[in-house]
Amino acid sequence: MAKGPQPQRNPRAAAAQAVADVLGGRSLSDALPARSQAVPERDRGLTAELAYGVCRWQPRLAPLALGLLQRPPKAKDQDVLALLMVGLHQLLNMRIPAHAAVGETAGAARALGKSWAVNLVNASLRTFQREQDERLAKVDRDPAARHALPGWLHHAIADAWPAQLEAIAAAYQEHPPMTLRVNRRQGDASAYAARLLAAGICARTQPLAPDALLLDQAVDVTALPGFTEGAVSVQDAGAQLAGPLLDARPGQRVLDACAAPGGKTAHLLELVDDLNMTAVDIDPARLERVGETLHRLGLQATLDVVDVAAPPMEWREQPFDRILLDAPCSATGVIRRHPDIRLLRRSADIAALAERQAAILDALWPCLKPGGKLLYVTCSILPAENALQIEAFMQRHPDARALPLPGSWGHAHGVGRQTLPGEHGMDGFYYALLERQP
Repeated sequence: MAKGPQPQRNPRAAAAQAVADVLGGRSLSDALPARSQAVPERDRGLTAELAYGVCRWQPRLAPLALGLLQRPPKAKDQDVLALLMVGLHQLLNMRIPAHAAVGETAGAARALGKSWAVNLVNASLRTFQREQDERLAKVDRDPAARHALPGWLHHAIADAWPAQLEAIAAAYQEHPPMTLRVNRRQGDASAYAARLLAAGICARTQPLAPDALLLDQAVDVTALPGFTEGAVSVQDAGAQLAGPLLDARPGQRVLDACAAPGGKTAHLLELVDDLNMTAVDIDPARLERVGETLHRLGLQATLDVVDVAAPPMEWREQPFDRILLDAPCSATGVIRRHPDIRLLRRSADIAALAERQAAILDALWPCLKPGGKLLYVTCSILPAENALQIEAFMQRHPDARALPLPGSWGHAHGVGRQTLPGEHGMDGFYYALLERQP
């Protein structure tokens, strides 16, 4: 449950408290529902738009907000700083009339239980209105702030993808398309697109992912024809590349090593008949989501809670034909869907994540049959988690052979391929396919 004073039905106050929660280390997907409970249902969309928008632009909004204050706020007043950023976001990035953005945001301080901040927020936002151009010019002299990225991440992207930096930063600020995966056991994408059109929903195909449909406008899943019956799921087109790349065959033993929330597990079962599928995750609650997903789709797999960095001995005794390792990572490829990642992730996290990925790879490799294939996947765009990770793994394991990935999609990156955020409407994913030689 959310801590501290409740937002008293005020969408701007609720958004500010959710942002303050994120700045304190809580995920937005966790903080926002808790903070929105007191907000009338008609205003919850505005609350979400404000909270997501501030997280999306926070590395630019924060220096603007701090520059308007005589001194940094105390730790207990981070919600006031967040409320000021809510106001700045409305003035800069939304179509809300300026007088409403200023007045309603200042008034929201009362809903935070901080009436003393009403005049502070009002005066600060009016100062910004008068001096907007010069204050923006000052902040935007820092390229990281101009791109709304934390400094460490801006440097990492500029180092790894210098030619694509501007495009990646722009993609991070986009509202990504809602993408569907059609269950080919119940029909193909073109047939389902016709069902959507009959329901008044327009969609377009994705040439790199034959089961994918990109919606022109997002809708609630309850509006999707046949969703409850398993005709379709929500999954980014980049994530849909995994199933075909693993090249599983009927009758094979397949392990989805970090399965939650279950989209890739389900796609594999939709693609190939008679798979002996084992799907595991270290988090029991997240594994329950895999079971719910499979139940809705009418699919079956063996589910188990496992730390794949220390797999059970029987996996070595009865190794798998195929292993899908969607490794825990920085999630820097999906920031446009989860803008709070840029606030929650730290530079020091990357080395720790790379160490965890290496431990999992080393532990799972003996669980793969000679001649079997392991598909390594991350939703990161950083080489330390991707090309450099696989290069180091192959040096440690001479029996690992990289297999070429079909097609010319994405960017060649070491022995694998990388999609970057926004390209072909997809998120950023890295794929490398390894074969264990006899």
